[in-house]
Amino acid sequence: MDAAHTDTGAAGTGDLEIRPLTARSVVLSTLLGVHPPRLPARYLVRVGDLFGIAEGTIRVALSRMVAAGDLVQAGGTYALTERLLERQARQDESRLPPPLPWDGAWEIAVITAERRPAADRAALRHAMSVLRLAELREGTWLRPANLTRRRPDIVARQCTFISGHPEGDPAALAAVLWDLDAWTTKAHALRSALTEAATIAERFTLAAAVLRHLLNDPLLPAALLPPDWPGPDLRTLYERFESDFAKLLAAHVPT
Repeated sequence: MDAAHTDTGAAGTGDLEIRPLTARSVVLSTLLGVHPPRLPARYLVRVGDLFGIAEGTIRVALSRMVAAGDLVQAGGTYALTERLLERQARQDESRLPPPLPWDGAWEIAVITAERRPAADRAALRHAMSVLRLAELREGTWLRPANLTRRRPDIVARQCTFISGHPEGDPAALAAVLWDLDAWTTKAHALRSALTEAATIAERFTLAAAVLRHLLNDPLLPAALLPPDWPGPDLRTLYERFESDFAKLLAAHVPT
């Protein structure tokens, strides 16, 4: 499923960033949801048929995605490129609880590189977001040390990392760094909309919006979260959709 997709017509979806169901989004979502992310063209054509998308439209989308560097084609199969493999890894991470028990420590990244080109600054901000670090002030990024992930070279070159503990209330600090109330409000709205969606197209586009929202979950330790944090329930709902969709694909798209 793509963390990437018209307003589906489901109640209450106007502010939920529901993206159009297109041939590209169907192809991308399908590939992002399989491991390894490689499928034959005939399979992707049948998936498109499930949503009423013509074979020719799917094949044009495949050609354009290859030309754009989103996919690579070999022997009648299509696979994600390296850039989108990173997105798939982030999506997989967002669907799981944080892997480490938290001992109260925070990881702090201080930008120590000088005279950085604009491209390097932009690449660093993107990398920090991928690492789920938040910017306290310009040049200082941090988060609780409860995640394991590789730091890319762009981060290692520009930052010095320090481990420490805030002297004040860590939950108050987390609330400054992340808008947890806004995340909660949108999560509840998405959960209601997906639960009430009637058609497969509505459920598909809403599930994609759920996955995008999970990508923005800071994955904080439970001790720093509001008591009604909806992250686990939203993940469970998405997993239920994915299981149902896999069964539908198995029936509609024979291997």
